[in-house]
Formats: sequence, C-alpha cells, structure tokens
Amino acid sequence: MTPIIMKKGIGEKKDILLVKRFFRDVCLPEYMMASDVGLDLRANENVILKPLEQKTVKTGIAVQIPDGHVGLIRDRAGIVEKMNVHTAAGTFDPAYRGEISVMLVNFSDDDIEIEKGMRIAQLIIMPVTKVQVKEVPKLPITERYDKGFGSTGMKEKVDEFKKLERALGEEE
Repeated sequence: MTPIIMKKGIGEKKDILLVKRFFRDVCLPEYMMASDVGLDLRANENVILKPLEQKTVKTGIAVQIPDGHVGLIRDRAGIVEKMNVHTAAGTFDPAYRGEISVMLVNFSDDDIEIEKGMRIAQLIIMPVTKVQVKEVPKLPITERYDKGFGSTGMKEKVDEFKKLERALGEEE
C-alpha cells in the first residue's frame, strides 16, 4: 500500500509522506487496512530485550513529515498483548530527516526477541496547531480546575474494585 495522509473531505489534496530507505530490503511503512490511522513500522535489525530493558530499534527509513503535521510513535496492540513490549513515546517534527528509531521497553519476565522485519510500532501523522504563548497572572476557573489524576472518577472505581477484591478474599 502507498503511505498517504488524507486531508478532510473527499477529493481534496493528499499530503504525501516521503520515505527514504537506507537499505533495499527495508519495508516501507504501510497501513495494513484501509481504515487504519497508524502506519506500521518494522524493525530493521534483530534485537534481544531482557526483562525491563529498554532499547532503541532501527527501522532503516527516514521520512519527511508534511509541514503542519507531527509524526507520533505509538504501540501496536499485537506486540503489547502477545509480548508485553511497549514503545516509549516518540515525536517527529517535519524538519527531522534522520533514521526513525523506536524505543521499545520489555515489561515481561522473559527475554523478548525482536526480529528484522517484525512490525514493532505505529507512526501516526496528525495535524498540529502552533500557538502563541502568553503569560497571565491567573487562569480562568473551570469545574475541574486543578484537580489532577483520578479527579474524573477513576479513583472511586479503583477503590470499589479493591473493596470487592478484599471481600472475595475473605470468602475463601
């Protein structure tokens, strides 16, 4: 498949993701299904990840992210589910022309083998808005305001789950 970024609206101009291969046998990023939003990236080297180890894996490609967009590296669900390997977040600006590497972290208890050609991450291309920074003495008040992690009900759900676990443990 051709890696293309579609703009809003049918029949409008398509942005092209320019891709440079460093080696002839390197796979281009590709959408596996027409409805996918992430281009699959493949490893261009064999790597062994020890438990809790983090390593950078080369892809053998460089890209030109279209102006006004950003390239974001994200997990592939399959590698997370089957191997418990996650990507560390990556952000690629339009001016970057170096090789794309993916930082992988092994959260399993076993050594994980990453093989050349394996799909290891997704590259998501998104439009961005540049903002002007303006310092102010205070920010407008909102319902949430400065309530941080867990402020939208997650803490209560976790507390209820812990109570249920304790109750089930007492029944045994």
